This record gives sequence, C-alpha cells and structure tokens, in this order.
Amino acid sequence: MLAGVLWAVTLLSLNWLVSLVGITVVWGLAAGVPVGDILLRYVLPAVGAAAALTALAFAPGIRRLTMEIRLLLIGVLACPVPTVLTVITWIQAG
Repeated sequence: MLAGVLWAVTLLSLNWLVSLVGITVVWGLAAGVPVGDILLRYVLPAVGAAAALTALAFAPGIRRLTMEIRLLLIGVLACPVPTVLTVITWIQAG
C-alpha cells in the first residue's frame, strides 16, 4: 500500500515535469529561444535518477528481496527527486 502511494506521487510529479518541460520547449522553439539549458536542468536529473534506480533494482542483493519490499525500497528512493523538482518548478512558475 505504501509503495503504491510513493509510486503514485512519483508518477504524478513526473507527469507535471514532463508537461511543463514540454510546454516550455514548444514555446521556446516557437519564440526562437535555445531550449538546451531547460532540457539539461530538468530532464538530466530525472534521467540520471532513473538510471541509478534501474541499476539498483537489478543489483543482486535487491533482486533477492520480495517484490513488495523491492517496490517499497525503490519507491522511497525514487520519490524525492521528481517531487522536489516539481515543487521547485511549481513555485517558480507561480
């Protein structure tokens, strides 16, 4: 149950980030503004976190855990990065 809540918060945060970055990139491209800085600031941490969590999920010690414990462990580690980025962008966007 707790793992489901953590993953729901994580996925909602990622949904907000993908939507915001997508809209910003489209508006930036339409205005002729370079969008590389925006992509690096918001997409790169999410990709790095996903790569680290994938490596952790396939680590031998973690693979021996039950599925519920594994989802909870990875959910606890996955939740803060997109959630903090979402809160920061939400505050900055006004």
